[in-house]
Amino acid sequence: MSPRLHPDLTTADTEYGTVLLDQRDGRYWQLNPSAALIMRVLTEGGDRDRAADTLLDAFDVDRDRALHDVDAVLTELTAAGLVVP
Repeated sequence: MSPRLHPDLTTADTEYGTVLLDQRDGRYWQLNPSAALIMRVLTEGGDRDRAADTLLDAFDVDRDRALHDVDAVLTELTAAGLVVP
């Protein structure tokens, strides 16, 4: 099952990535373009490998770095309670 954004989040795309507003506590979270891309792929049903492949297509990174970044973003968003499994 793919992660999904917590239902109390509002998102807005900006030229700098994506901003998340957690309506539970009023906190804002800024995702840079690569983190925003990872989040979008995962929450639209993509898996870890698909998110890494999308990063490879969009940015000049190697596969190991892309996989690490996917894991890091998912871990951080989950720990903050912004995504749920």
